[in-house]
Amino acid sequence: MNTETLLLRLRAELEEGGLRGSFLVRDLRTGYEAGIDPELEFPCASLVKIPLAAATLERIRRGELDGSAPIDVQPGRATAPGPTGLTRFRHPARVAVDDLLYLTMAISDETAADTLFELTSPAEVTRMTRGWGVHGITARHPAGDLSDTPAERFEPTDVHLAHALAISAGTTGQGHPVPQLDITRASSGSARAFVGLLEALWKPSGIDDSVSGRVRELMGLNLLRQRLSPDFVSDATKWSSKTGTLLNLRHEVGVVEHADGQAFAIAALTESRVPAAIQPEAEVLMARVARTLRDHLRAR
Repeated sequence: MNTETLLLRLRAELEEGGLRGSFLVRDLRTGYEAGIDPELEFPCASLVKIPLAAATLERIRRGELDGSAPIDVQPGRATAPGPTGLTRFRHPARVAVDDLLYLTMAISDETAADTLFELTSPAEVTRMTRGWGVHGITARHPAGDLSDTPAERFEPTDVHLAHALAISAGTTGQGHPVPQLDITRASSGSARAFVGLLEALWKPSGIDDSVSGRVRELMGLNLLRQRLSPDFVSDATKWSSKTGTLLNLRHEVGVVEHADGQAFAIAALTESRVPAAIQPEAEVLMARVARTLRDHLRAR
């Protein structure tokens, strides 16, 4: 099947499944790529924690921060479903900067991420990312904002109403009354932008080798593996990734490394038109589209 026919089929599958998405898969050895609307910008939710981790590690490398320094962290005391780690703690904790990085990346802990954002602001994270030659990703707000949406104001039985609002209230220019869904106010990026960041982390680039190596390690420790992971993990592959979830948005970006030396950067950013919080079918569909694109490139 040629690329054009394949993309038409995949677009139809996404439409039938109630998803719109920005997908891109790039062969990191050859540069060949295939995607669906890879320039389409989305609020990136927790994907912003990748450049946050890289910026924090760069400042540690420069000696501006001490990775072993303990920081007193106030408890998040979250009670709604979703948040993890320190965000759910009931009591203060003392955690080293290096360990905050682990919590931020491995379990997407928002309180850990916001403690790092207090050290390196969203504006500085954006500036450093662009300084590495990676464009199209903008950090604009703390991670804690991701747990302060209309969904947290509804009872669990009514959370579908928050998703209905997320789906119906957007504008054609991707504005939204929910600030975390408005690409001019939310942290944002496209599949192409995140694949560019992944390539800079996996290949020689403006990012120092020690920084990129540690970010790769942290992404390999990601424990949230319900989305793309089932289609990319095996005894002959290594999958390193980061997820992002916000209301009707489901994202994941990562790199799959094969035992034969091939490696593919993959970004899947999606929004659902189905007003439901739990959508395993959407997870399966976005993973199938991403894997089909990878398989198409691998067969070249």
